[in-house]
Amino acid sequence: MSELKNLTMTLELNELKNQITPHFLFNMLNNIKALIRNNPSKATDIIVRLSDLLRYQLYESSNEKVRLPSEIKFITNFLSLEKIRRDHFEFTIQTNNSLSDLQMVEIPPNLFMPFVENAVKHSADIMENESNISIMFSITEKEIYFSCINSVSEAEVIQNLYGGLGLKNITRRLQLLYDNDNYTLDILPSPNQYAVNLKIPI
Repeated sequence: MSELKNLTMTLELNELKNQITPHFLFNMLNNIKALIRNNPSKATDIIVRLSDLLRYQLYESSNEKVRLPSEIKFITNFLSLEKIRRDHFEFTIQTNNSLSDLQMVEIPPNLFMPFVENAVKHSADIMENESNISIMFSITEKEIYFSCINSVSEAEVIQNLYGGLGLKNITRRLQLLYDNDNYTLDILPSPNQYAVNLKIPI
């Protein structure tokens, strides 16, 4: 029974992780499609960067764990692609640790991407005002703190920002990876920004 339970959990985790990847690819391919006619050189740049992301997905994210710097680089590349596509978009990614400290930390792949994808989606402003995303990683001996804050357009309906399948998937994945007592997830809306704070054990 224990082996069957572990197998079932592994299959469900893989399914949840794989649901994130097609969503990401769908968005990026739509971006390229929109740029091919209007800005072919920018579309080419995106394709090259996207190939780097896919290389990570194929060769690293298939593993049970990845090093945290690799995941941060993946998020950085993803946001850099978004910055190419949008004229009024800025982002920052910060850590309070040295690279050598980060290299020692391993996490399940694509753990933070659903939050980053949602932040990108809902920071977009239909009036093309300035939008931004701020991400922070903080590492202690036992825990990882992840914070993702995005600006919110006045046109957004706050309560709908993190509804739907995406949040359900990541919540279920966190439940399977960590006991409920071992992680905390707080989603904090306000009139001008949306904040996600996640704490997981190392």
